Amino acid sequence: MPKYLIERSIPGAGDLTAEQLQGISQKSCGVLNQLGPKIQWVQSFVTNDKIYCVYIAPNADLVREHARQGGFPADSVAQVVTVIDPTTAE
Repeated sequence: MPKYLIERSIPGAGDLTAEQLQGISQKSCGVLNQLGPKIQWVQSFVTNDKIYCVYIAPNADLVREHARQGGFPADSVAQVVTVIDPTTAE
C-alpha cells in the first residue's frame, strides 16, 4: 500500500505541550477508527511551526479526508516513491 508524507502548517507546533499533543493524537486516532483499517498513521515529526506525518493509505484522497474530518491542515500530501538511507550508499 502507498505511503504518504503530509506537511501540516501549525504555527507554534514546537511549543505544544505533551497534553496538547496527546489530545491531537487522540483526535487523529478517533478519526482513523471511523475511516477503517485501510488508513494507518505511522508517525509524525514536530518542528517549530509544522508537523510532518507519515501515513499508509490506498490513496491521497483518504489522507485528505482524515485531515478534513479531524480538522487538521494538510498543506501538502505527497506519495513516497522510494526511501533511501545511509545503507543506500553501500
